[in-house]
Amino acid sequence: MSFETVSQSRCFGGTQFVYRHVSQETGTPMRLAVFVPPQAADTKLPVVWFLSGLTCTEENFTVKAGAQRVAAELGLILIAPDTSPRGEGVPDDQDGAYDFGLGAGFYVDATEAPWTRHYRMRSYLERELPGLVAENLPADMSRQGIMGHSMGGHGALTLALRNPERFKAVSAFAPIASPMNCPWGEKALTNYLGSDRSSWRAYDACALIDGGARLPDLLVDQGTADGFLDSQLKPRLLAEACARAGQPLTLRMQQGYDHSYFFIATFIEDHLRWHAQRLSVVNTV
Repeated sequence: MSFETVSQSRCFGGTQFVYRHVSQETGTPMRLAVFVPPQAADTKLPVVWFLSGLTCTEENFTVKAGAQRVAAELGLILIAPDTSPRGEGVPDDQDGAYDFGLGAGFYVDATEAPWTRHYRMRSYLERELPGLVAENLPADMSRQGIMGHSMGGHGALTLALRNPERFKAVSAFAPIASPMNCPWGEKALTNYLGSDRSSWRAYDACALIDGGARLPDLLVDQGTADGFLDSQLKPRLLAEACARAGQPLTLRMQQGYDHSYFFIATFIEDHLRWHAQRLSVVNTV
């Protein structure tokens, strides 16, 4: 299966694409944004995935983070998928809440009706989409990194902890550190997975680390002025889990920064260079 090009724009010597394809996992059309840097004309390049947060689509990171300039310098392909299935027949929260349903897939495979058929973001990102990327893009799939923001930070951490052989670099901006222990996560996991909390552990970074999952290292940036810091994000729980397990973690509390894309744009270069170092990128331009 090939990608359908929705749009493409020249950007820092490379090309910013938006693609669409029909997903077998979600049973819907899915969109993703892909930045291909200029070095791809000569060789396959490493991939860095970015998973976005609540209410977002593939567009938010692409237009707000300012990542393409550095990715073009370093020779990194950037892939930003959508955050949930969308389309006719895809269920949404009946009250239109922003923290559940459309735009709030939480990167899980739902097991509860009516979410089961379409809300399969885990399988989409772990199996289906990487295969399509390998078939359609000049991507070196032996060199992959992943990062994300908020709900997407949770997604990046849990995908990497479940698949440590796939990801050589992992980072996050203000991740939901323990969905099992915050209102956003409790609402989403109850509705998508049911009331048996043991089934939630595969989608909680702290629980995965406590259960033995390991990565070479983690980079997390968190703003001290983030309005969700204490109620939803709880980086302290991640720090405690990593300390118990001996999991290397660089947690940087960034003074005065909030939860917005201004925060992400400020530190995205640091994160891309972190990934480039671990992916052994050689700049060929």
